[in-house]
Amino acid sequence: MRATIWHNPRCSKSRAALAILENAPGVDIEVVEYIKTPPSRAEIEAVLKRAGVRPSEAIRKGEGVVKEIGLDVSDDKAVLDAMATHPILIERAIVITGKGAVIARPPERANEIL
Repeated sequence: MRATIWHNPRCSKSRAALAILENAPGVDIEVVEYIKTPPSRAEIEAVLKRAGVRPSEAIRKGEGVVKEIGLDVSDDKAVLDAMATHPILIERAIVITGKGAVIARPPERANEIL
């Protein structure tokens, strides 16, 4: 099985999700440090749709940039635009496999699609 993780190595929850993938037998992992290599708006939208969550449910509302840009976190279009411009706003970690996608919070949610 192939698994992609949108990963932030500075985040303990993201590191824990990656460890779950690394310890799962037969999983080929692609690690995408999404802060360094941001996904496009279309990629974010597609992955969130696959995960069955609205953009407003996948944003890190406590990040300072939310206030700085005056983001209305209930406006999904604006949230997607902001996530594409400021990838730090994307909730972490996101795990994607052939079975679907999940926001791995808690990290054990990654097991749902392995």
